[in-house]
Amino acid sequence: MTVKPAAPRVVVIVDAYSSARSLAPLFQARGYECVHVQSTPAIPMVYEKSFRASDFTANIVHAGDVAATVAALAAHAPVSLLAGIESGVEVADVLSEALGLRTNGTALSPSRRDKFRMMETVKEAGVPGTGQILATDLDTLLAWHSEAEGRVVLKPLKSAGSDGIFFCDDADQVRAAFEALLGSESALELHNHAVLAQEYLVGSEYIVNTVSLDGKHHVTDIWKMHHLGANGVHDMAAGAQLMPRHGVEQDALIEYNCLVLDALGVRNGPAHTELKLTPQGPRLVESAARICGADVHVPAKGAIGESQLDWTVDAYVDPERFLERWEAGYELARHAGIVNMVSPAAGKLVGYPKMAELRGLESFHDITLNVHPGDEIHRSIDDWTYPMRVYLVHETESVVMHNILSARYMDGEGFYDIV
Repeated sequence: MTVKPAAPRVVVIVDAYSSARSLAPLFQARGYECVHVQSTPAIPMVYEKSFRASDFTANIVHAGDVAATVAALAAHAPVSLLAGIESGVEVADVLSEALGLRTNGTALSPSRRDKFRMMETVKEAGVPGTGQILATDLDTLLAWHSEAEGRVVLKPLKSAGSDGIFFCDDADQVRAAFEALLGSESALELHNHAVLAQEYLVGSEYIVNTVSLDGKHHVTDIWKMHHLGANGVHDMAAGAQLMPRHGVEQDALIEYNCLVLDALGVRNGPAHTELKLTPQGPRLVESAARICGADVHVPAKGAIGESQLDWTVDAYVDPERFLERWEAGYELARHAGIVNMVSPAAGKLVGYPKMAELRGLESFHDITLNVHPGDEIHRSIDDWTYPMRVYLVHETESVVMHNILSARYMDGEGFYDIV
């Protein structure tokens, strides 16, 4: 008698780019095959190099016909489906719901992507939020700004990272930012048909990364952000430091963060939420129903032993293990930090003269190199123009902090050989 081999167990990932490129190998290590859904006819240019087609048994290009994409996926009999990066969130909601898989559903899907709706949905749920306006004409925006107190922030409705974010202190800056954004194309190659303006939140910024299963939210890592002003950018993300799970600040952030996730209907899968701790308490900057970018899982795993990606795999293919552990907080076996190196100039990169010194830092753990010798390098102004990210991990917190400052001191004109 011939025994048929068991059908492969399949997980579908929508837009497995950037940090999400690391998801498929983790599912494969658990014995699952992966199918990729490309949510757009062409991969956005900023993500092209990060896509690893060889990690997938098939790549299904979603052309906008949900029924056709569902039929193509049904042939693979997937057991789970999730978004990789921001551009895949809404498509993943539609497909997972249509296939009857674990899902966040489509009812609140727009509120998880549209940043204006996001804040309004949070406030409607009784969670404190930020004053804002969605503007399609300059006069309306300027009238709102005249009533606002102090600095305001202008940004696209749908994008990722720090794309198109402007900090404005006066009407002239508001006008310039509005004119730069309206009608432009975001980093995700979406048309900016309107501009979102929000009150500027005063306070330190934090990242709270989570994974949820049936509404149970597990906090995988919390980071305190470092910012600096450089290259004409007021509030550039310079790096971050991993925080212990518990503490006065963390407890306040997590309580608020869970209210935000509930308000936005995030019941399943990863979420990456940016918060500020203001004098009035935690406030939402924005939340994304997908894993954290910038390869933050690398230092997190080095310090904690597992990352948001590992918990994501558990939630989708080993829910029993997730439910056994979700209430336990993470412990820091080591401390971790991230340094975004900030290029001061543009041109052709010859090399990094101080790379050996950088790698020689006591807590050096890993590096993501975005610009290699021979490549064009740009002045760093956003998340896509950092030439590299440096990940630091060490048993002693003071060593990590010392090395964060040392790396920042190395950075600058002498760190880059540019012609």
